[in-house]
Amino acid sequence: MRVLSSLAIKEAYLELVPAFQAKTGSKVDTEWLGMVDIMKRVKAGESADMVIASQKALAELKSLGKVAAVVDLAKSGVAVAVKKGAKRPDIGSGEALKRALRAAKSIAYSSGPSGVYLVELFQKWGIAGELKPKSTQTPPGTAVGPLVARGEAEIGFQQMSELLPFSAGIDIVGPLPAEIQVITVFSGGVHVAARQADAARAWLAFIAASAAVLRKHGMESV
Repeated sequence: MRVLSSLAIKEAYLELVPAFQAKTGSKVDTEWLGMVDIMKRVKAGESADMVIASQKALAELKSLGKVAAVVDLAKSGVAVAVKKGAKRPDIGSGEALKRALRAAKSIAYSSGPSGVYLVELFQKWGIAGELKPKSTQTPPGTAVGPLVARGEAEIGFQQMSELLPFSAGIDIVGPLPAEIQVITVFSGGVHVAARQADAARAWLAFIAASAAVLRKHGMESV
């Protein structure tokens, strides 16, 4: 079974693969991509058995007739990180976070749903122009954690599930304040040209039912 998947769910997914393969005998072959590349390739006609992306992206692919059955798998919020041992900024409120961003020397965020949201938030706050010279938006499929760990970004933002794998080099300050938090739902869809549609549906159900593993890796069941 061939899967094109968002990196957001990678850690939980990789923990679940061996149990699923042992239970079903199905082999799972996964290519990890940024959301931009997933959309580009599937829209261009590339096929797979299953596609995992944001709920919004899957809805678009379904409307285009690229995927059929869609299952919501997990949800994750955006978190804030600093280099291991660095001073933690006050992120107790939106206003506190805004002050921290204006005071920071460098900022990093992703090209995925969390980064798209932050760009809109900075514009809404009226500080986008001020932050732009000191901001780095990582290329699609590239994690923010390593930039923060290397000290290339004083403050980094990404899905909690994508920051946790780099906890050896970063400290996760916490999730965004509740009043500005955004929750992204990640879904899986069976491609209309799937050769192993039954196996894909079974894999989707297996992931969706694995609440404890999802939670361990910074996500929650939908």
